[in-house]
Amino acid sequence: RGFKVLPKRWIVERTFGWLSKYRRMSKDYETTIESSTAMIHIAMTRLMLKRAARF
Repeated sequence: RGFKVLPKRWIVERTFGWLSKYRRMSKDYETTIESSTAMIHIAMTRLMLKRAARF
């Protein structure tokens, strides 16, 4: 009852925040599950490459 902090919830919320930075991911433009999954993979790959380039 009431507010309880859920473990690992912040990880999911943070990831959704990163994905929402990409315009195509901000709305549900994709018509199939496969294309939506591919866009998530592309967005996360770009995010990881950008972070790897800093080091």
